[in-house]
Amino acid sequence: MLEDIIEIARQAGEICVREYGRMQDGDIEFKNDKDLVTVVDKNVEQFIVEQITRRYPDHDIFGEESGRTTHGSDYCWIIDPIDGTTSFVHGQPWYCTSIALHRNGEAVLGVVHSPRLGETYHAEKGKGAYLNGRQIKVSQRTRLIESVLATGFACIRAGWEDNNLKHLNVILPQIRDIRRCGSAAIDLCFVAAGRLEGYWEMGLQPYDYAAGELIVREAGGVVSDFAGGNEYGSNGIMATNGLITEALQQFF
Repeated sequence: MLEDIIEIARQAGEICVREYGRMQDGDIEFKNDKDLVTVVDKNVEQFIVEQITRRYPDHDIFGEESGRTTHGSDYCWIIDPIDGTTSFVHGQPWYCTSIALHRNGEAVLGVVHSPRLGETYHAEKGKGAYLNGRQIKVSQRTRLIESVLATGFACIRAGWEDNNLKHLNVILPQIRDIRRCGSAAIDLCFVAAGRLEGYWEMGLQPYDYAAGELIVREAGGVVSDFAGGNEYGSNGIMATNGLITEALQQFF
């Protein structure tokens, strides 16, 4: 199963790279003034859904663009065809395809493929996390002032008045630096690979974090909402190396 999904994700990435060069202005739509979707997002998701359905016709599917297909299965595939569509549209490399498998609501497999970065992350529950076939672990830094964190602003794109700027303003002076890729899945994978000590964001959907969450956990990290629970949709998501968790939580 894992090798199949890795290959599907890589083929989806090839479609992204190929179709970017053919994209016209009319291929870009707006969910709102800031939130983009392209015909490529839709075509990539259709490809992934077709490939998964061919192999696992009885499984449920939840895709960002196509919504939910329910068969009453214990298994559900959660798909983000292009996480980081704004980067994709602007010709930047910070986008990826994210595919996760849940069994009875628990993540058991996750694959994140970033074609422009040439990186494929994967994890299976209980089997560790990997980047291009090499096992990865979270960083061992213990102090916020030594830490590089990432964040995002989905909440601002959604027009939330209670947004992430207040958290950014208090956290940024306490850390070494901040990064902003525009892809939750990539940010989570960078935490897993030890490139970041932590990441937080508000206003995400399950397809944004489903694969990356498992990859962080299998790399030895900790994922929670801002209060230490798992209400990511209503109370934000925070992923760390596990060593700065308490220090970061004080700001939420």
